[in-house]
Amino acid sequence: MVRAVEDAYRALAEGDSDNPRKLSVAHPDGWSVAYAMLGRDGRRRVVAMKTSYKFDPNHDRSTKKYYTTITLYDDATGNPIALMDCSRVGALRTPAVSGLLVRETIRPGATSALLIGTGTQGRNALPHLLAANPQLTRLMVYGTHPEGLEAVGTSLREYAPHLDLEVVEDPRAAAGNADVVLATAGPGTRVAIESSDLAPGSVAVLVGYGLAPSTLADADRVIATSADQMALTGTDMAGPDGILRAVDAELPAVLTRRAPARTRPDERLFVYNSGLVLTDVAVAHALAERAIAEGRGTEVPLWD
Repeated sequence: MVRAVEDAYRALAEGDSDNPRKLSVAHPDGWSVAYAMLGRDGRRRVVAMKTSYKFDPNHDRSTKKYYTTITLYDDATGNPIALMDCSRVGALRTPAVSGLLVRETIRPGATSALLIGTGTQGRNALPHLLAANPQLTRLMVYGTHPEGLEAVGTSLREYAPHLDLEVVEDPRAAAGNADVVLATAGPGTRVAIESSDLAPGSVAVLVGYGLAPSTLADADRVIATSADQMALTGTDMAGPDGILRAVDAELPAVLTRRAPARTRPDERLFVYNSGLVLTDVAVAHALAERAIAEGRGTEVPLWD
């Protein structure tokens, strides 16, 4: 997964792929919102359309419904490849990107990481983080749901049974001992790590919630997967003046060495992980190829 998302970002940086802006439509009363995202992966020779629809009339879990799909087309033959549920794709794509972001921004000699949150993203975070950063040997987690903590531990044991997972009670104190802070908590979290909690030379990665705006405002450098996406979806991280801190470098430029991620070992970096449909395309295609090779899925005769 990490290799797939890295290839997608490199192809975008080198002009081999296209990632246009998403289209959206929402109910006037806020009951629902739908998105459509189109991407072309020039290296994989795949074109894809991702769609998502959220129905949330009462803004609570009892009535909320969410559906997301992705359709892949072979841009070499013109044939459709697969129609897939995109929820699993997103659950793997985002932590893979986080692992890649940390690899590019982590300081030399770093060995420790703190995970905040034990939802879907938290449960998939550590294997992907370690796949890209095997030097991390001290792993900490903060969460408030026992079943979530157990799921994070199970996921880590399956991938790296030689490593222990330390459950911490005070996330702000733990952040001071972490080279990497990975915030994947949901919007209901009460955790808000401040810049003063972070260790010199640390990397704070925002995927969901768990970081206070000061971690962005006071950062020595800011790295994002996309500055445009951060400007759209990161408004809750604006400073007291209502202004969102500018991005110093985007991940595609960092990967191709057109911009540095870090200029000094003691810099504190803020990293914003927002999705690009090209990474969904890459992960979905990798999963589809494996599934088709193993005879999974249902073959249907479309457009004959």
